[in-house]
Amino acid sequence: MSGIHQGKHALVTGGGTGIGEAIALALAGEGCTVTITGRRLEPLEQTSAKAKGIHPLVMDVSDEESVVKGTARAIRDHGLVDIHVANAGIAETSPFTKTPMDFWRKVMTTNLDGVFLSCREVLPGMLANGWGRIITISSIAGLRGLKYGAAYSASKHGVIGLTRVISEEFMHKGITANAICPGYVRTPIVKRNTELIMNRSGLSRAEAEASMSSTNRHAKLIEVEEVANAALWLCGPGSQSVNGQTIEIAGGQI
Repeated sequence: MSGIHQGKHALVTGGGTGIGEAIALALAGEGCTVTITGRRLEPLEQTSAKAKGIHPLVMDVSDEESVVKGTARAIRDHGLVDIHVANAGIAETSPFTKTPMDFWRKVMTTNLDGVFLSCREVLPGMLANGWGRIITISSIAGLRGLKYGAAYSASKHGVIGLTRVISEEFMHKGITANAICPGYVRTPIVKRNTELIMNRSGLSRAEAEASMSSTNRHAKLIEVEEVANAALWLCGPGSQSVNGQTIEIAGGQI
């Protein structure tokens, strides 16, 4: 622990599991006070118990009132947000011609609207401080089309566009915004998708997992710590000129 983020406040959405949890633990390990949000209290409390300085807050990024009130409470309790990791999202697929509008809206509301709302609410504090780091978690599906993933891919493309807008609008205010674009990461979402593939296709667990990891260029699942380390770099010293970029973590060229 170097303590490089001592005195800073980070807000990590979807911080109770997977990538969000790994980033929250990494930031706390560097001295940051971290607010983690999610719709369910139990996983947030479990993550908070793993490290000093992590605080759970129930907040639904798909609900504007919840984001506004939740962010205000986090700021009231722990100070203005210096680092924001917009991580909360859902990964669900559907064949293009069979995708109903309510499914499309559910994915967009969580994956894209949620990023917009959470970034909107933390930015005034960053402007007041003259410093801020915004890290959005997109996906390699935000850079290329994902079969059966019309809503997911479109939402993640949108996250990248939104991130670039923030970087352009606030680049002279001491604020940077970058998007991390992982391939398949070993998370609870991938575990659930593995089980779905097994049920649908009759493949073994190893075969089902291999069907996903094969889409990563090195044919391995990415570990959450790899994404967390990239996030630490983006908000650490020496990265102030990295702005409006997509950081691809997929084992090779996309």
